[in-house]
Amino acid sequence: MDDLLNRTRAAVWHPCTQMKQLEAAPPLAIARGEGAWLIDPDGRRYLDATSSWWVNLFGHCNPRINAAIIDQLGRIEHVMLAGATHAPVVELSERLAALTGLGHAFYGSDGASATEIALKMSAHFWRNSGQPEKNGFVSVQNGYHGETVGALSVTDIPVFKTTYAPLLRHTVQVPTPDARLGEQGESAEAYALRCAGALESHLAEHAATTAAFIVEPLVQGAAGMAMYHPAYLVRARELCDRYGVHLIADEIAVGFGRTGTMFACEQAGIRPDFICLSKGITGGYLPLSAVLTTDAVYAAFYGDDTARGFLHSHSYTGNPLACRAALAVLDLFGQDNVIAANRVKAIEFTGIVSEIAAHPRVRHFRHLGMIWAFDVADATAGFSTRFHRAALAQGVFMRPIGRTVYAMPPYVTSADDMRGLANATLACLDNPAI
Repeated sequence: MDDLLNRTRAAVWHPCTQMKQLEAAPPLAIARGEGAWLIDPDGRRYLDATSSWWVNLFGHCNPRINAAIIDQLGRIEHVMLAGATHAPVVELSERLAALTGLGHAFYGSDGASATEIALKMSAHFWRNSGQPEKNGFVSVQNGYHGETVGALSVTDIPVFKTTYAPLLRHTVQVPTPDARLGEQGESAEAYALRCAGALESHLAEHAATTAAFIVEPLVQGAAGMAMYHPAYLVRARELCDRYGVHLIADEIAVGFGRTGTMFACEQAGIRPDFICLSKGITGGYLPLSAVLTTDAVYAAFYGDDTARGFLHSHSYTGNPLACRAALAVLDLFGQDNVIAANRVKAIEFTGIVSEIAAHPRVRHFRHLGMIWAFDVADATAGFSTRFHRAALAQGVFMRPIGRTVYAMPPYVTSADDMRGLANATLACLDNPAI
């Protein structure tokens, strides 16, 4: 294992990592996975409480997803989607359309590329519609939409954005409806509607130059699992309709059941103009993202002029193996009644972690669907690294975001697994050195 760690330091540039820190805090070496568990080369097991960056839904080495990919390997592994098509991409597009109420799925490789696609489609729509001046974008403070140049332009996390500011397009951020920021005694709904008022003020003045408003529905992940009331989304939909601005729902992290419904927007009863999907779409198996939109948007690109079409691509668009994995994921949702089962499981799990909510160091304990989070009141510099290492020693893989500790485990996590997570978390909180 030491050899593997030395080799990774020498050869691999790890994401979201100051590489020098790996000298003191080496990465966890993983040899294999089994359900909700990661297993190192020495056989030690770690509960994957982050779902491997929020992507794993049904556990590692899931036999049904494995079987689908193996079957597809014997058919066609990849063919370019420009000038060709195949059954997995067609079926996946049809099924995603049925689930979202949107259609014409356009595929990318990851969440950031989905954001890029949606932003470009929106601006191009307005250009094709004779309003090229509508090319500006609005997003929410503390929002995260990816780290490519376009996606980073609508992201509002300084640690990711500040260094690259000279490369980015100017965008506008409106106040976040994060319920933690409301005034004392102000309900989450009242605060959400107050924040929506700021969006209304901006659109009233700038709708003529605004293409779209992009938002993470219900949970802002990189902001520290900031949760807010669905009334904000209801109001945002009304405002976008009134002022002729697209609503882009970034469901990359919160889609596929994470918030208790298949898609978070369902809890507000709205349909966006664009929906961005990735992460859990393949159950954590293969890189894939999709953007679905309305018939009206699609129609604006349809014609004889090539330049009027959406000329965006990458070599692995609609990869058959990734599409088969995604189809297996959708089969699991349907055949196992996952959303209903998770609602029952979430109640049980919330009871299991209730002692954490009562801990004196904990503030703003919150829960939505299969996401649990809280803030640590007295966290000091280096808290997230110390907590991460201490949790590993307890057999749990967790990575706090700043002073926010969260759990977003795979759906195959058991009650016993969750008790182990709760005990490990309490042990870390009880340690004054963390």
